[in-house]
Amino acid sequence: MRLKIRADEPDLAQVCLPDTDTSFTQVVKGSSMRAYSKFAESYGSVQVTTGVATADNIQLIQMLFDGLLESLAMASGHIQNNVIEEKSKALARAGRIVVGLQGALDLERGGELAQNLNELYAYITRRLFHINAYNDLPALEEVKTLINDISQAWQSLPSLLADTGRKTHYAN
Repeated sequence: MRLKIRADEPDLAQVCLPDTDTSFTQVVKGSSMRAYSKFAESYGSVQVTTGVATADNIQLIQMLFDGLLESLAMASGHIQNNVIEEKSKALARAGRIVVGLQGALDLERGGELAQNLNELYAYITRRLFHINAYNDLPALEEVKTLINDISQAWQSLPSLLADTGRKTHYAN
């Protein structure tokens, strides 16, 4: 497997994950300060704003996944303790992060991978509404598992980049 990051456009960083027969592309918006602010707003922490301003695109996405998993864990605790208002806030935050991740996809150039992620994020959004309405802990665990799987894939990108032995360019 070969991996490269291109910066063909000033405000986009393109992550290409070619496979044997198919090339997958994920385009992540994130080089402008406005995009950084949007990511930071989705994550919802003042401390993260500093990290976001100095992070590369892979780190930005990973920060969103970390915030999403944190929100889901908080929602789980609030459901278990019957703290409905805080559960709703945690799930709303999780939903905003999922929408941010979904908005970072380039469906035109992203190919099958971007389309699959778009559908998965839409499914997760529907599950979050269901979880909020019915306090459904098994559904919440399902969402956590899905997010963990995607997050682990993003965590592996830096090592895959290092394994290629090629210099990479991040557009930020």
